[in-house]
Parts: sequence; structure tokens; C-alpha cells
Amino acid sequence: MSLAVSIDDIRAARGRIGEALNVTPLLSSPGLDAMAGRRVLVKAECLQVTGSFKARGGWSAVSKLAAEGVRGVIAFSSGNHAQGVAHAARAHGLAATIVMPADAPAAKVAGTEALGADVVTYDRAGESREEIGARLAEERGLTLVRPYDEPLVIAGQGTAGLELAAQAAAKGVSQAEVIVPCGGGGLAAGMALALEAEAPGLRLRTAEPQEFDDMARSLAAGERLRNARLSGSICDAIITPEPGELTFPVLSALAGPGLVVTEDEALRAMGAAFRHLRIVVEPGGAVALAAALFHREEIPGETVIAVASGGNVDPAMFARAMELAPLA
Repeated sequence: MSLAVSIDDIRAARGRIGEALNVTPLLSSPGLDAMAGRRVLVKAECLQVTGSFKARGGWSAVSKLAAEGVRGVIAFSSGNHAQGVAHAARAHGLAATIVMPADAPAAKVAGTEALGADVVTYDRAGESREEIGARLAEERGLTLVRPYDEPLVIAGQGTAGLELAAQAAAKGVSQAEVIVPCGGGGLAAGMALALEAEAPGLRLRTAEPQEFDDMARSLAAGERLRNARLSGSICDAIITPEPGELTFPVLSALAGPGLVVTEDEALRAMGAAFRHLRIVVEPGGAVALAAALFHREEIPGETVIAVASGGNVDPAMFARAMELAPLA
């Protein structure tokens, strides 16, 4: 089957990124192992530049576009892709406009503006970010960098999979389920491609919040299905209308069944991550760890690897998670 991104594209993205971004650690804790009843490893993408894996795709795309001479870039995002693109644009001397939902967390809006981007807000429930982004791109002469249905972005996200393959091998792990938070599927698809090439014993699984589980339902049905609504979840980072056109075929071919967690489980996972690993994870970034900790019956094997995809969380939401998992 012909896919939009290849392992060669991911390796090329790693070359463009070089040492500009972090190699994020693969963490563990006896406390998490005890909670899950088996070995749990956590790929801490919340420690990436800008606070999430989105810096990878942003740098991969913007660095290539800058070399081609574009005048500026535009992106639509609830915050993590926004900051990833804004960071890369500033580093490459390009203007950046970011279209963000009006209900995006204040920390993400502030972080995007601090990186020099012009933020334009929209109503997530009543307006199309794709249409707004396309219109502004034409009006301002900017190049659109899509958050997941963009080969350069998927390739950049896949570099996390290259890192994970090497890190798992160094820990003696050759067989495991790798659970990845999933919105449109850019990170999951990129990592699935990288793991297929570098660590075929590591099978990727997607994780999503209840009522916004379009990828899990789509994988089960064998076709792209939409969410009934587009707002109202604390897991804002991974709320998308439906799986991506480019990412869904990859995950249909390479991923196992999707996993679905509750918001309460995501909050408890946030608390567990801070208590046992001392990392800050946002709700959408914690759904994979939530699946690893609280859905043992759906995940086979002696070892499970969860990606903590982002840590850009408002203080009030973080405090809410801490209430569910007080420190020892």
C-alpha cells in the first residue's frame, strides 16, 4: 500500500532537526509499575521544546519551507501545534499566524503569543478552522502548515518513534504495546511508521477520551468516522473532527485497536505522572498513561510504553488533577 510518508522521510526529518530539539527520556517508576501491575515506561514528550511533541513536526515542516524561501507560515491549533510552528518560525526568521479556538487554554495562547506569533481566534463549535486558515493564508501570502495531515509534520512526529525504538532496545524491551495519545493521528502515524522499521516488536495503539474517540471507532469500522461534537472535553489537545486522510491509512495498516479512557482517568494519570515521575502532563497528553494504568485487560504483555505527549496545562486544571492524586 502506498502511504504519504515513508521511513526515509522520517529519517530526513531527524536530519533537519539535528540538535535543535530535545531527545526526550524514557522514564519508569516502581510506583507506576505497581499501579499497572506490570512494567510501565513513559516517553516524556512533555519535556520537549515548547512542552510537547508538536515541536518536532513544526520544525520538520518549517525548516524545509524556510529553505524553499516562503515568506511566512500559518497554522490552526488549540495550542501545542501552534507553539511548535511559532517556535520554528521564529528560529528561521519567518512570520507566523496561528488560528486558535476561543476556548483554548490561556497558557497555550500566552505561550504562542510569547513566541512572536499573531493569534487569531475562532468559535470551535460554529466555525471551520480549516476554512479560516486557508483564507488567511491566501490573504497574507502565508504557507499553511497543517497539524497532522501534512507529510512534513507526520515525518517530524515520527522522529519520536526513532528515539523510542533505540531507547526501548537499550532497556532490553523488544516486545510491548506502545500507547500514543491521538487526535488527528500525526504522532501516532509517524511513530507507527518508525517502529515498523526500527522495532517491529513494538505495536502502536492509539488512546483517546470518551465521546471523542473517532480514531478508535474508525479503526474498528475500517473507515473514517466523525465525532458527534467538537468541544466540551478537558483533553483539548487531541480533539479533532475525524481521523486525518493521510494518517488513517497508516494506522489502519499498522496500529492495534484503539483505546478509550474517561476524563477522570486522564486526570488521575496526570497526578500519577507528577507523583511518581515528577513530570507535568496535560489531560490530552495523559490519556495514553491512563490507558496503561487503568485498562490492563485491554492491553496484553508484560511491558507497556505510554507516550506523555504534552505538558501545557493551566494551573487550575493541574490543581484539579492533584486533588485526585495527592502527594505522598
